[in-house]
Amino acid sequence: MRDYRSFYNEWLSDPYFDDETKSELSAIKDNDDEIKDRFYTELEFGTAGLRGVIGAGTNRINKYIIRRATQGLADYIIKQGKKDNSVAIAFDSRRMSPEFATEAALTLAANGIKAYRFESLRPTPELSFAVRYLKCIAGINITASHNPPEYNGYKVYWQDGAQFTPPHDTGVAECVAAVKKLSDVKTIDLKKAVEKGLYEEIGKAVDDAYINNVKAQVLSSEAIKKEGDKIKIVYTPLHGTGNIPVRRVLDELGFKNVYVVKEQELPDSEFSTVSYPNPEDEAVFELALKLAKKEDADLMLATDPDADRLGVYVKDTKSGEYKVLTGNMSGSLLCEYILARRKEQGLIPENAEVVKSIVTTKLADAVAKNYGCRLVEVLTGFKWIGRHILENEENKKGSYMFGFEESYGCLIGTYARDKDAISASAALCEAAAYYKTKGKSLWDVMLDMYEHYGYYKDCVESLSLSGIEGRKKIDGIMQDFRENVPDEMGSAKVNFVRDYKKGIITNRLTKDTMSSNLPKSDVVYYDCEDGTWVCARPSGTEPKIKFYFGVKAGTYEDMLERTEKLKKDIELKISNIK
Repeated sequence: MRDYRSFYNEWLSDPYFDDETKSELSAIKDNDDEIKDRFYTELEFGTAGLRGVIGAGTNRINKYIIRRATQGLADYIIKQGKKDNSVAIAFDSRRMSPEFATEAALTLAANGIKAYRFESLRPTPELSFAVRYLKCIAGINITASHNPPEYNGYKVYWQDGAQFTPPHDTGVAECVAAVKKLSDVKTIDLKKAVEKGLYEEIGKAVDDAYINNVKAQVLSSEAIKKEGDKIKIVYTPLHGTGNIPVRRVLDELGFKNVYVVKEQELPDSEFSTVSYPNPEDEAVFELALKLAKKEDADLMLATDPDADRLGVYVKDTKSGEYKVLTGNMSGSLLCEYILARRKEQGLIPENAEVVKSIVTTKLADAVAKNYGCRLVEVLTGFKWIGRHILENEENKKGSYMFGFEESYGCLIGTYARDKDAISASAALCEAAAYYKTKGKSLWDVMLDMYEHYGYYKDCVESLSLSGIEGRKKIDGIMQDFRENVPDEMGSAKVNFVRDYKKGIITNRLTKDTMSSNLPKSDVVYYDCEDGTWVCARPSGTEPKIKFYFGVKAGTYEDMLERTEKLKKDIELKISNIK
């Protein structure tokens, strides 16, 4: 461990750091544990960029760390040798997001790279779209997605509009690491940047182009005309960026009965009505559920702070209850709707593909097969779906129909290269209108899918392990999953082990191995008989390890029984790890 006290003292004494920073650090002078946590390491610039707690220190996210990351990005861009480079920058409703966006823009400008900074908060998918629309070489998004309010983050996108992947992710990370002294980072006065034509605020023109592309994905305009003004929709942006674009696109498509949760409508960096602004958490729907019952809504929608994830509840018209759709369920339902409508309209080409992450439900495999589409699996993280879209464009081998991942994110169309909760909101409302013309609710369709394809249940459990000891524990769990493979999980025989860190898949019966054909990643996956599966994966953005698992059964009751047995086996395995 490095001498954290010396770094602490440097920040207190170096004139480069402002008085506000020094005051914050002086306040913890007697708290050695806090000093240690802030300075024992540097906030790692990884393949997902930066994410951390806001505050002064090398292990925190602050304007100095933002500048350093941007200097590294600028150095990498300059190395590419392209002229007239530019970068689009967006930010969300979190603490310091506007300020961090400006700091990034001014460091780019100081390096001769033009920055297009959105005038106010915008959703992640619009930033992805803007990179390509403005022909930028890269994009920066200041967001910590659905993390608690004390966090913020810094995501980098490349010129294809997707979050950066090899070689650009490692290339930028190396350039960031090469910036050894924070005071060496370049910056410039805002007025000078504007005068030099290296800083420009963007807004309405990009908004209009983005919304038009979202609307262009509609497959059932006649159904919307017939039912759009009858369907009742409750929506909450959870104090984030989705409020304006979601309401705009629904209104322009023809959905007139949209009820917004007023308490969560406006941006709020404290996310004061929720403890955790994540639409995967059922607790965030408390206010929406109350409003839905009052208005007798057909469905409820919640977008996370940067509006790339969508949480959904739909009404069961038979019982009157509201049913939660997990990311796996809503993604599968949208996949079914899009492919069914495309088939009816003759819009599924021979090389059609559905793309999903390796930890996403196998129900997607069944839906893709039913409509004659190739199922493509990629690593966890939507950037890999974006990369596959780019590969399709470059090699002309596949036609992207739909892509999604279990973490409540999907993309319809290729106008953006990140998951888009704005588009998903529109598509679910469109699907509700279409199925209403058939006398069915979205919940009816979900039940029909289970009857047709089988009862799939997919879960994820997280174990938070922070700090140095937490990192060691996570490494130990991953080692055990690799080296101590059980014969059975949930009463299902483990047939194959996919070790993505080694890049191999092992047949446990024959001992034969084959390549995983995916980039290497610290993930272990057990393929079991009868559609059962288990996967262990450290989070790339938070100090936790995640366990994904799923089953397939012939009945609802058997599905629940198999899921509970599998969950207990995973818990037992973890508890036995020393």
